[in-house]
Amino acid sequence: MGQTSDIVLERLNKLHPKLIDLELTRVQNLLAAVGHPERRLPPTIHVAGTNGKGSVIAYLRAMLEAAGYRVHVYTSPHLVRFHERIRLNGELIAEEALIALLEECERANGGTPITFFEITTVAAFLAFTRQPADILLLETGLGGEFDATNVIDAPLATVQMPISFDHMQFLGDSLAKIATAKAGIIKRHRPVVISPQPAEAMAVFEARAAALQAPLYRFGREWNCDGDLKSQLRYFDARGPRLYPAPGLAGRHQYRNAGCAVATTGVLEGFKISDAHIAQGLRDVTWPARMQRLTRGPLVEMLPDGTWELWLDGGHNAEAGEVIAGMLADWRITDGKPAHLIFGMLNTKDPVAFLAQLAPHAEDLAAVAIPGDHASLSVEECVAAAAQVGLLAHGYRSVEAALRAIIDAHDGSTEPRRILICGSLYLAGTVLAENS
Repeated sequence: MGQTSDIVLERLNKLHPKLIDLELTRVQNLLAAVGHPERRLPPTIHVAGTNGKGSVIAYLRAMLEAAGYRVHVYTSPHLVRFHERIRLNGELIAEEALIALLEECERANGGTPITFFEITTVAAFLAFTRQPADILLLETGLGGEFDATNVIDAPLATVQMPISFDHMQFLGDSLAKIATAKAGIIKRHRPVVISPQPAEAMAVFEARAAALQAPLYRFGREWNCDGDLKSQLRYFDARGPRLYPAPGLAGRHQYRNAGCAVATTGVLEGFKISDAHIAQGLRDVTWPARMQRLTRGPLVEMLPDGTWELWLDGGHNAEAGEVIAGMLADWRITDGKPAHLIFGMLNTKDPVAFLAQLAPHAEDLAAVAIPGDHASLSVEECVAAAAQVGLLAHGYRSVEAALRAIIDAHDGSTEPRRILICGSLYLAGTVLAENS
């Protein structure tokens, strides 16, 4: 059997003893060895933050493509296949091209220690230089200042999505420290679009932008937006108020994510994105595992009838829990359907902080371990976390078994119900892979 990208990726994953090691020397050395692709990238929007990075990139891609622009995209992690991380002009990178780029970087690296994210980021940068595009949407992996993506000297713009407590072992134990790490992507004289932030984080961003004379476009100051789940998006900036369609992604938080994308389109020098393009992008946007309703596949086929719903979300920290809780509360007001959780999480996250937000809005919880992931919380740990926040919980060997148990527990009932699989993007990825 010939090489596959999975085989090469497995080799690259062994080049460094740590999954995460935040510093830039290794990636800078490899970039130099392959001819500095970071200096030849299309105009780049660099996006950092704790939550919402993928969503704002999804909105921006949809809006830019609606305007006729060719868009490259780099995001992480992937849900099902690594190829999802590298999108070239609207298409996921092809297998043959990915293998060639990974092997090129592997040869240039020469076996020296380098993290998986660093070497695959260099491969992505090479891909982005070899197929023409008008713009690149670039998501940080973790943090900002020492993230492997932070090698762009003069981005078209930077975007700071909401900051909250996550990855404290790498970024610090306060919002100010986390924001300081994220603020590392802000560059001199380049516009910074800032989404809603805690006061501590906003102060850090404002100070960094002032030091670098970077123009600020802040939520609540230079731009604002609002709306509810059944209305249009109401957006306000120096041009005055404007009305757009409701965002295509579910959840009240998506209004602010969408608003941040609209604000970003307004600072892109040399790009023409009309209100019609923005409206089309808001309608056409897609982003898997972010409050995504599953409508087909083996798991959906298990549901009793058309009144039951199955949803999937990869949020995994306290702020994401608050967002999901808001969605559950809105649903309960709208249609009264009881909600049941199927939950799994990595052991680097705080399950109690996450579940505390959801507990008042859920009937019970079915705990699972993330299949094939040694960093998963055990079923017993998930059950214990649920108990701490007052959620009735039982453990199951798989998502399918958990779903079957929920269905069986209400056999004969005619009441429609809603089931949400949540707690981890890695769990969401396995669900999408197995439910295709």
